[in-house]
Amino acid sequence: MFADIATLPLIASRPTMPVMADSFSMSRYLTNFDSTRMGHVLTDVLVVGAGVAGLSAALAASEGSNVLLLTKGGMPDSATYWAQGGIAAVMDPADSIDQHIEDTTTVGAGLNHPDIVAMVCREGVARIGDLIEQQMAFDRKDGEIALGLEGGHHAPRVLHTGGDATGKALSEHLTEQARKNNNVRIFENCFLIDLLTINGECAGAVTYHPKYGHQLIWATRTILASGGYGRIYRETTNPSEITGDGIAVALRAGATVADMEFVQFHPTTLYIAGATRALISEAVRGEGAYIVESDGNRFMPDYHKDAELAPRDVVSRAIVDRLHKTRRTNVFLDVRHIKRSTFEKRFPTITRTCDEFGIDVGKDLIPIRPAAHYSIGGVVADIRGRSTLPGLLACGEAACSGLHGANRLASNSLLEGLVMGKIAGDSAVLDLKNGNGVRPARLSNAKPQSPKTVLDLADIKQSLRALMWRNAGIIRNGDRLTETVEIIDFWSKFILDKTFDSPDGWEVQNMLQLGRMVAASANARKESRGVHFRSDVEAVEDESARHHHTYQLTDGACRSGTMPLHFEGWS
Repeated sequence: MFADIATLPLIASRPTMPVMADSFSMSRYLTNFDSTRMGHVLTDVLVVGAGVAGLSAALAASEGSNVLLLTKGGMPDSATYWAQGGIAAVMDPADSIDQHIEDTTTVGAGLNHPDIVAMVCREGVARIGDLIEQQMAFDRKDGEIALGLEGGHHAPRVLHTGGDATGKALSEHLTEQARKNNNVRIFENCFLIDLLTINGECAGAVTYHPKYGHQLIWATRTILASGGYGRIYRETTNPSEITGDGIAVALRAGATVADMEFVQFHPTTLYIAGATRALISEAVRGEGAYIVESDGNRFMPDYHKDAELAPRDVVSRAIVDRLHKTRRTNVFLDVRHIKRSTFEKRFPTITRTCDEFGIDVGKDLIPIRPAAHYSIGGVVADIRGRSTLPGLLACGEAACSGLHGANRLASNSLLEGLVMGKIAGDSAVLDLKNGNGVRPARLSNAKPQSPKTVLDLADIKQSLRALMWRNAGIIRNGDRLTETVEIIDFWSKFILDKTFDSPDGWEVQNMLQLGRMVAASANARKESRGVHFRSDVEAVEDESARHHHTYQLTDGACRSGTMPLHFEGWS
């Protein structure tokens, strides 16, 4: 175990960016501001995000600094809170860390960073031990912690709380610790507009609060744990807050982002036309549920030897293939062979949700279809959680550390948040002890007023989400991806040149920038690997393509490039 963050491997040199293949203009800041006419807040460490990664980072950083935790919504408004899946960790003597590492890298399709995978799998056991010492109650069977089996795992190693409410329990547990910690302040309903930089180093953020307006938050170290970008898709399990703001903000500040083409689609979300998509945990299939068509035909054995427990990308594509062939809107989960009382005890949230729509899990098939679920791409972060921008760290779904490679192993996300969140917090404290950081200075931004027509923001947002689902979703091809970039570029001419004064505008601007990078990166990766599937290329998992696609803002242009497979970090 890494007892001290200082024992983590020191970093090597920054990789050379190659000749750029794609470029688009990008403003440094989204809003106008003048530091001499605004409110100021000072803190040692600013943490953006209130999910498992952000809370873990804040609690770790509070051991040696004052922390301000900023969240876009309220404290429960995070992807963590709604996570039905559990936490993957080796707790059974019959299991092994090496097997967890192997499962993670097998699912990751050759793009995982081996050092990160090994560290997270090993450190995860210690983080679970911390939670147990803090009296967090995990589900038990015959007095022992119950371990579930999920797709891609070759041993039961998934811990749950409350059956299918692990995320809620973990979020509430960590939030309670943060609220009673005197070194942690919490700013709720505070929107991160942009990061502040002085001489190429992150110095905090410019934010907006509906009561206090624009504020500058000065911080010696800033940790992004703001989640992914699932809401750029029409079909998604993500709550409304998850629009990728932190990743777009980091990009504008000069940090490198990578692997934006890798978006994991969850194969089983409750499909009721007109209703918000509700996740149906992979653990349901782990407990024996079948995926069937309306006539009861169980088709997954025709697609993969592990049938319903195949990796998520395989199951998602299989379902899409069946929907295409049958011209139906959905397939079904069949849990009727599981006694209702048993199912309800194991999955109370799912049972309750189905009941609300008149679906009796003991008698009826559950309509399902895939939806965007987890963002693998994000802000490039090394083994200490540090981004390429000095002063900025990243962890959780907002980061791209190389843990997941090209596909995330089930229930490794809460694990990642616990482990990498703590490491990022510890790294921030170590930097403070070493005297790193910049002092506040006068900053301002004045963007000229655009003469172009203002398009309807709500319409653009919904059109973007529909476009991404249709053209950059589970199955992709070059013509559609090229078209997607062209359409987004057209919308951007009328949106990105504007200066908005509310989160609605900033969100759409961020989503356009993120959607473009996802589509362009997917077009550049002319192979099928992990969650990225191209129907128009013959090469599958081409060894020559084992690298990371990147984007970075330099001199007013966001340029694409590539990064070595096993990046070591930043000097």
